[in-house]
Amino acid sequence: MNQDYYRQYFHLEREHWWFVVRNRIIINHLRGVLPMHRPLNILNVGVATGYSSQLLEEFGKVKSVEYDRECYEFTKANVPIDVMEGTVLELPFSNDTYDLVCAFDVIEHVKEHQLAVDEMQRVCKKEGIVCVTVPAFMFLWNQHDDINHHVRRYTLDVLERLFEKSGEIVFSSYFNFWLFFPIALFRLLSKLIPLHRPKTAEAVSDFTILNGPVFQKVFGRIFKTEDWLIQQRTKFFVGVSALLTWQKAK
Repeated sequence: MNQDYYRQYFHLEREHWWFVVRNRIIINHLRGVLPMHRPLNILNVGVATGYSSQLLEEFGKVKSVEYDRECYEFTKANVPIDVMEGTVLELPFSNDTYDLVCAFDVIEHVKEHQLAVDEMQRVCKKEGIVCVTVPAFMFLWNQHDDINHHVRRYTLDVLERLFEKSGEIVFSSYFNFWLFFPIALFRLLSKLIPLHRPKTAEAVSDFTILNGPVFQKVFGRIFKTEDWLIQQRTKFFVGVSALLTWQKAK
């Protein structure tokens, strides 16, 4: 993250319509795929300011890992979770340790994304679950991706190929389907039509642009309609993001 961005992220992660609905979709999806016996032993990688870890506590004991030093220190000081500094590329845990391993919008930040997936699969217990989300489609790339230090955006095929070995994909789909079309139009037009910002102006994240009461109310309600559809295992053919859950073999 850019300097000081994680401080804004603390509030965005808890209040912004995109995070609110994304988190709802993830948690409801996990309620449907996780075993009934709980509590589970859970690893959440790339936790930023820790809200996803707090939500995952519904399912069991959560160990959180954050790579960015400043963000880690901020989260450790301000959020009551068990968090350590570390990287998804070298997880300091034994094989077959966790019932559930999560990385929400994380692996797009690393060049060696296959190694990241291999590490999550390694520390996942037999018959355990790995759940990830990622941003979708490289043609949607804009300054939001630059600000957030993304390396790539994904098609579902590329994401699924990362998880081909040692288990099976339980569910995969794009999501943020309805808003894909206006967001894609906005991003494509922003590339074609220069915004003529002053050279000294800082780049602005989509989280900042697509904010405010109108976006919070209208976009939030539209996005929320996908929650039930995802729980019914609806597989959307496009979306701004992608979700995948994988189960390790016995």
